[in-house]
Amino acid sequence: MHSALILLMVRQRRLMMKSLYITGYRPHELGIFNDKHPGVPVIKKALENQLRILIEDGLEWVVISGQQGVETWAAQVVLELKNDYPQLKYSIITPFLEQEKNWNEHKQETFMHIVSKADFVTSVTKRPYEAPWQFIEKDKFIIDNTDATLLVYDEENEGSPKYVLRLIQKYMEQHEEYELLMINAYDLQMVAEEMQQGDDW
Repeated sequence: MHSALILLMVRQRRLMMKSLYITGYRPHELGIFNDKHPGVPVIKKALENQLRILIEDGLEWVVISGQQGVETWAAQVVLELKNDYPQLKYSIITPFLEQEKNWNEHKQETFMHIVSKADFVTSVTKRPYEAPWQFIEKDKFIIDNTDATLLVYDEENEGSPKYVLRLIQKYMEQHEEYELLMINAYDLQMVAEEMQQGDDW
């Protein structure tokens, strides 16, 4: 098949992408223990680059569950992008109530800030934490109610994202229209190098 036709088909599918689930690693899985870690702006820039493309193609909603790490950084990126794309919205769909209950004060404040700015907030199970199945149900619910997932994940550093990846792959067996977009270690390295070159000018 001609490469131009393939690109056109990909673009047509993305034009139908109105809602996007963003998820990935938690901070400790990346060796990140505070917001000043140099890896944070790299991940946020990679998310921004991908989101700008998707927004230009019609993306309207970003969905997260509010967990620490990639999802929180994604919410912060969306808030910044709203300055350029005021039509962009984001929702937080938590697996259970009081998700942040056992987090430290700074993490709770960060969570409450992104919740306060969200366009829609709800909980899948609508009760406090009971068991790990609530996380699985959350992922299933969000996947079933979005058009695609953007996953920050690298196969050489599996971590928690491998579980949602399996759910997505299983879902895609029955829903061919669903899209999986990924940002891996190589992508992040490219973004880091571009940012470094920008600083050198």
